[in-house]
Amino acid sequence: MNELKIILMGFGAVGKGVAKAISVKKDNIKEKYGVTLKLVAVADSSSSAISESGLDEDLLLKTKETSGNLASYPEFGSKINGEEVLDVVEYDLLVEATPTNINDGEPAKSLTLKAFNSKKDVVTSNKGHLALFFSEMNEVAEKNNVQFKYEASVGGAMPIINFAEETLPSSKISSIIGILNGTTNYILSRMTSEGSSYKNTLQESQQLGIAETDPTQDVEGIDAACKTVILANSILGIDATYSDVEVVGISKITSEAIQLADKEGYLIKLIAEVSKDALKVSPRLVKKNSPYAVDGTLNMATIKTDLADEVTVVGKGAGSLETASAMLTDVINIIKTKN
Repeated sequence: MNELKIILMGFGAVGKGVAKAISVKKDNIKEKYGVTLKLVAVADSSSSAISESGLDEDLLLKTKETSGNLASYPEFGSKINGEEVLDVVEYDLLVEATPTNINDGEPAKSLTLKAFNSKKDVVTSNKGHLALFFSEMNEVAEKNNVQFKYEASVGGAMPIINFAEETLPSSKISSIIGILNGTTNYILSRMTSEGSSYKNTLQESQQLGIAETDPTQDVEGIDAACKTVILANSILGIDATYSDVEVVGISKITSEAIQLADKEGYLIKLIAEVSKDALKVSPRLVKKNSPYAVDGTLNMATIKTDLADEVTVVGKGAGSLETASAMLTDVINIIKTKN
C-alpha cells in the first residue's frame, strides 16, 4: 500500500482537527511507513470537496473558515453530502467525525455500515452509534473483515482503548473508574478553586468555548455515560447499551457542597464506573491527593487488573487537535496492519 485514500465525514471542530493533523504529520507518516495519506473527499452537513487526486488540507481549512462551507473549495467544491459522498469517489478508509447523536446514532450509524458493507475500514470519534449499537457495529465489521477503530470516542487524547488492548493484553481487567468528561471536570475544578456557583461557572465555560451552547450532554452525564458503554463493551466484554447506565449529572451540585467537601479534604468529581457489577456515572467524593484529583479539562481513568494491579492514564479529554491525535493514531495502526 503506497497511499491511503481517505474520506473525512464531518468538518466541525474534530474534522478540522483531523485535516490539520494530517497536514502536519503526513510527511512523517510517509517517511516512517511508506504510505501517503490522501484526502479524496471531505464533507460537512451541507457540502463537500471531492477529488480523486487528493485535496489540500490547508486550503480546506481556509475555505471552511472564509465561506462557512466546502462548496466554494476551488474546482472541487460540491453540494453533494451525506452517504452519497461515499458513492462518488474511490476510497480505502472512512474517517467519521460527525456530531454525536444519542437518539438514533445517525448519521454515523448509516455512514459506518455503508463503509463496512463496501469492505472499507472506519475510524470514528463518534459516541452515539457505539453507545446504542456497539455489538451490531462490530459484528458487521467482522463479517466484512474490516477494521473499526474508535479510540477518540473516549477521553480525547487520553489513551485507554488502545492502551488496554496493546499494553495490558496479559492482564484481566475487572474495572475502569475515572473522569471521562473534560467539560464537567473544568466546571467542578473552577467551582472548587473560585468558590463560584454552578450557574456562573457554566456561563464562564460557555464563553471560553469549553462548554457547548446547549451543555446538556456534558453536564447531565450523557457524554460520560456513552463512554462508559463503549469501555464496557470494548474492554470488559459487557454487552451493554446506553440504557444500561445509571446516570446523574452535576447540575445540582452547589458551591456549598463543594466547600464542605473541601474542608474535609475531598473534591467532588463526576465519576464513571465500569465493571460487571456497575455501570454508572455520578458525582462522587474523591480524596484531594488521589489520582482522581485532576483539574481543568483533563480526563483520567484507573484500570484495575489482576497482574498489573491498578494502572492510571491521564490526558486531555477535549480539544480539536487532541481528539484528532487519537484518530490519527488509529489510522496509523490500520496502516501498520496492512504493511
